[in-house]
Amino acid sequence: MEEDTATERKEDFGKMQYGCEHYKRRCKIRAPCCNQIFPCRHCHNEAMTSLSDPKDRHEIVRHDIKQVICSVCNEEQQVARVCSNCGVNMGEYFCDICKFYDDDTEKQQFHCDECGICRVGGREKFFHCQKCGSCYSVDLRDNHLCVENSMRSHCPICFEYLFESVKSTTIMKCGHTMHVECYIEMANQNQYRCPICSKSMIDMSRSWELLDWEIRATAMPEEYSHEVWILCNDCNKTCKVLYHILGHKCSSCNSYNTRKIAAPEDHE
Repeated sequence: MEEDTATERKEDFGKMQYGCEHYKRRCKIRAPCCNQIFPCRHCHNEAMTSLSDPKDRHEIVRHDIKQVICSVCNEEQQVARVCSNCGVNMGEYFCDICKFYDDDTEKQQFHCDECGICRVGGREKFFHCQKCGSCYSVDLRDNHLCVENSMRSHCPICFEYLFESVKSTTIMKCGHTMHVECYIEMANQNQYRCPICSKSMIDMSRSWELLDWEIRATAMPEEYSHEVWILCNDCNKTCKVLYHILGHKCSSCNSYNTRKIAAPEDHE
């Protein structure tokens, strides 16, 4: 019993005392791409993608990591959970596939075989959408518009690759994805259209009602009394409506999220 207790103490030594701004862990990695030592892959990527010479910029492939350095005893060794020299757990959570270590298990890390990488938040709270190609909250099961491989793209606002981003993401009504913080920033700037497809990101019916009232109260001069062709970004229908400086309402879905276009050939 005493021996078991001593072993537990040795494995727990230094827990949550080492690491970087990204992870609490008791090891560093040797990057196989440049042979340099970094606290984690994010530290590597931040340093290497900001190099002055674009030819030298690169990112690490997490699965290619072969060597780690124990932060407690500085022993360099092959990837493993327990240090071969001092016997400490180099990460309370350890994934041999992703070569991922983390002492902060309150994140509820788990490895998704379909994604091929580790996620956070608890396995029971997420499901893998085969069409979108990523894990989503169980609240979105059968409750989101699938866009094939939508997460394997860059955030349309900050351009960070969404699939491997550690930031929270959200799915818009159109099925496209972006970071939650980018979505909120867009809303704060009164931008409510998807940056990719231009569809409305939220229910705009109340705004359209207010615009109806403003248009009725704002008569256009006689010289501007003519019709224009519009394309609706929300329903993708085309129609001809009276020109108004404040906006053009789609006659199919009542949206003002429209744009002027040239007359269709069959209506010229």
